[in-house]
Parts: sequence; C-alpha cells; structure tokens
Amino acid sequence: MKEIAARDAKNHFGQLLDSAQRAPVRVTKNGRAVGIMMSVEQYDRLRGAAWQRLAETMDRLGANAEGAGLTEETLDALLADES
Repeated sequence: MKEIAARDAKNHFGQLLDSAQRAPVRVTKNGRAVGIMMSVEQYDRLRGAAWQRLAETMDRLGANAEGAGLTEETLDALLADES
C-alpha cells in the first residue's frame, strides 16, 4: 500500500486524491499510521460487504437462538423482568 506523510498529503492533496482512486493510500503522522484515503467506490464496496456479513451473522444467531428454544415471547419476558 502506498504511504504518504500528512504534511505531504496536505501539500499535494490533488495528487493524493488521484492516487486514492487507483488504490488506498495510508496517511502517516510522525511515522504512525493515522488514516487511509480511498475511493468512494472502494469505501462503498467495503461498507456493503460489512453490512452483508452483519446480516448473515444476525441470521445465524437468530437461528441458533430459535434452535435453543428462545422465542419472541421468552425474550419479551426476559426483557420485562426487572430483577
């Protein structure tokens, strides 16, 4: 992954934007990574993949809970219990 210092990123922002359209660019400050610049398309792909994984995980957990006998009624009763 290409890397650029924050000062250089500031001074050459247009070039940073161009580079980020091709591949993500790591931005560093004092030698420590502080951010990643990427294209909107790449960000949207990553965000979509994360939402898909979350939905799959929730479906799997729901199926496991149902298989263990947890119903909507049982969950409501557990949540209503103030003890």
